Amino acid sequence: MRYGWNPSLPLFLTILLLAVGGADPLSPSPTPAGSRKALVGGRLVDGFGGPPLRNSVVLIEGDRITAVGQVGILEIPADVEVISTEGMTVLPGLWDMHIHLMIHGHADYDHWDRTYPPLFESVIMPASARQLLMAGVTSARDLGAPLEASIAVRDRIRRGEIPGPTLYVSGPFLQHEPYPGTELFRWGVNGEQDARAKVRRLAEAGVDCIKLIDQDQMAMEEVRGIVEEAHRRGLPVVAHSHRPEEIRRGLAAGVDDFEHTGLATTPEYPADIVAAIRERTAQMSLGPLWWTPTIEGLFNYEYIRDNPEQLDDPAWQEGLPPEIILDIRKSL
Repeated sequence: MRYGWNPSLPLFLTILLLAVGGADPLSPSPTPAGSRKALVGGRLVDGFGGPPLRNSVVLIEGDRITAVGQVGILEIPADVEVISTEGMTVLPGLWDMHIHLMIHGHADYDHWDRTYPPLFESVIMPASARQLLMAGVTSARDLGAPLEASIAVRDRIRRGEIPGPTLYVSGPFLQHEPYPGTELFRWGVNGEQDARAKVRRLAEAGVDCIKLIDQDQMAMEEVRGIVEEAHRRGLPVVAHSHRPEEIRRGLAAGVDDFEHTGLATTPEYPADIVAAIRERTAQMSLGPLWWTPTIEGLFNYEYIRDNPEQLDDPAWQEGLPPEIILDIRKSL
């Protein structure tokens, strides 16, 4: 167990203090740089694999953790604000590496995509962000949503105007051809030059990464153009890995991160792909190769479908108007 944390460690603790001094734990007001706090009495899970630390003390200055210890061992300065965490669990903030703030549990994508785009930026995406934070997620990657809405919601959170996790956004998917009615958040590419131009447009808008899907339906020069243009601008490329040819082309083009690895509907990967993955992983000079599995979502869907009363939990409804909640329930 490590108790002497580096003072430069960013504050990633997530504590759902729902009734401490009557304060709203999701107040959008940023923490003043000079404020000092002590979280006292909770059970601390530090993320290093050791046993939980009971009666913990976490000292915070501004947005930095300055010390971690136990009641009676770590001295609590007299001039800090003490926040009781007794009966609570304190742990590092969670990361969700694949989210879509615009999709809020509705089972009929066609209906959702036709009906709710006008509410994505103002209602649905802020509600999704708030619920993520309430669940303990303090950082997340949004890998597919309208460009302007993605940037706006991300930046409003960063400015402290609305609650939510720190977001890293891709904006729209890049693919061979958008599905009908999804052009707002799915951009088709038509040739290498168009592919590069769309990456430039996304980069100039301020996205944090590029999302590539259906690359097995693209010409190889289009896939390479997207990856090369993104890397030239310092942006990683995240790609689907559902179908074998998506992985083959992604590896050949130099994709940095594959999504949906191990999805239940994915066929077994052929031997040549397994060999190519091993070869690419061994080429450390090219940088790391990341894989993001998608296994929890399908289990969650079946659980909620079979137990719809779970949607009566206010945590699932936070920030949404009643008519949207009802529409989501009907879709299941």
